[in-house]
Amino acid sequence: MKTPRPNLSALALTVGVPGATGPAVPAAAPARQLVKVCGMRDAAALAEVAALEPDFLGFIFAPKSPRYVGDSLAPALVQALPPAIWKVGVFVNETTENILATAERFGLAAAQLHGQESPAQCEELGEAGLLVMKAFSVGRTLDVAALLPYVPYCDFFLFDTPGAAPGGNGTVFDWSVLAGYSLPVPYFLAGGLGLEHAPALKALRLPGLVGFDVNSRFETAPGVKDANRVGEMLAALKSA
Repeated sequence: MKTPRPNLSALALTVGVPGATGPAVPAAAPARQLVKVCGMRDAAALAEVAALEPDFLGFIFAPKSPRYVGDSLAPALVQALPPAIWKVGVFVNETTENILATAERFGLAAAQLHGQESPAQCEELGEAGLLVMKAFSVGRTLDVAALLPYVPYCDFFLFDTPGAAPGGNGTVFDWSVLAGYSLPVPYFLAGGLGLEHAPALKALRLPGLVGFDVNSRFETAPGVKDANRVGEMLAALKSA
């Protein structure tokens, strides 16, 4: 890709991400948790949230989503975001060709996959230079067998709540089902996370957990984030 990719190793050294230079069994909690703000599609809100310096910003390119970027954001606005912020494109059952074309157009450094994408497609995207995040729904148990084929080809997993939509259903699942996680791929926790969860999230000591994905609980409308509330969440999660 022509767009410079942020340095994962440097980020890992800062926050203690497992597997920064290769697979490593998750052990102790990182120095601090990463924060990804997803579902950005409003230019004014994007500027305000970017100024808060989250680690990742997510942009949804699934047409059925109420947060679909479409023509709402000019690619130049996304490309111009601070280079330290990872720009993540969220896709659902999209072709590798279209994902790479969108990444090139918007200057994305990562692809978050929320459909039935195969391990082979994850490998293709990684070889093309994208950081790969594969999302999985977690119910009452974690289906480790479903994760295993993806382990060699993903930088992160993202665990979300099952629902009618592939993601963004706004509900919380039982995080304790992740207490026995032992795979080498670090993961983000998603699913209806709000300010009221900040104390519990900060106290979580789950193996492999390196970050949180926040979205619908911080909106005034689909895709329009309340920067003040996002700022409160970032302060709560990143504080010493």
